[in-house]
Amino acid sequence: MTTETLGERLNSTLSWENVLLAWAGQRADEHDTVSRIEASAAELDAAYRACAAVTAEHSRTFSMASALLPAPKRRAVRALYAFCRRTDDLVDRAQGDAQTALENWRIQSLSPHPRRDDPVALAWADTRTRCRIPQGYVEQLFEGVRRDLRQNRYATFDESARYAYGVATTVGLMSAHIIGFSGPEAIPYAVKLGVALQMTNILRDIVEDWRAGRLYLPLDELAAFDLGEDDIAAGRMSARWQAFMDFQIARNRALYAEAWPGIAMLNRDGRFAIGAAAILYQGILDDIAAHGGDVFTRRAYVGKWGKLRRLPGVWLRTL
Repeated sequence: MTTETLGERLNSTLSWENVLLAWAGQRADEHDTVSRIEASAAELDAAYRACAAVTAEHSRTFSMASALLPAPKRRAVRALYAFCRRTDDLVDRAQGDAQTALENWRIQSLSPHPRRDDPVALAWADTRTRCRIPQGYVEQLFEGVRRDLRQNRYATFDESARYAYGVATTVGLMSAHIIGFSGPEAIPYAVKLGVALQMTNILRDIVEDWRAGRLYLPLDELAAFDLGEDDIAAGRMSARWQAFMDFQIARNRALYAEAWPGIAMLNRDGRFAIGAAAILYQGILDDIAAHGGDVFTRRAYVGKWGKLRRLPGVWLRTL
């Protein structure tokens, strides 16, 4: 792939951006009419503690970033995380009929009367109603997760970006309602950040996803570097693979940079946490790049001290 073609592809975002912005705008005003969940303070405290435990178990990065929020918002975003984790697991770790299980959970997760014996459902219902999270974004998340039941290959980056919207940008949009943001002008930045975060996950988890029968990388871009699925199946490191990964990382970094101005449109007490999440995820890209694009023999990560080392710089950038 030539440098000119690389530049053209990095800048050819209008098609997918317009689609995703339209999706975000169409569902932004769908709110639950219930403003309060019937549960005691003790029940809600226990439910939120359970969600915090789920977050700590499954995502150290998210747990660290969310710890930078004030307590009420920290509890809420961890309830959101636990809700999303449950939703993902119904497909990724399916036991039986995933379609039916996902639909039952969708109905329960949108109910104004959650099961009192399910801490994730209870904390999520309280967060959803109290923060007035649009139901449309919840529905779009389920649509995105449901896609894994019917599609396991993506022909173009446009298709991959649309998948990323469903499973990640929707989460960012819901998080923005928890944290607070200036207005509609913040939405395009949230869309880009969600795509950037999910594409980072995709690059890190290529092997894991392949073993699960899924490939989220754009097939036309693999072909442009004279690569195919057999290269992934064999874990074949080559100059062509490294060039392909360099291209993916460059576009991903560009998306993070383009999304960054949106941090300033969040409420002040949430900027550090969201900025930290963005920077820490970019650290995963740095780790992949430092190992020549090798995601076959190791899983890219940012260690504890690597995360802590980045936080002062994030704090300065979010002032």
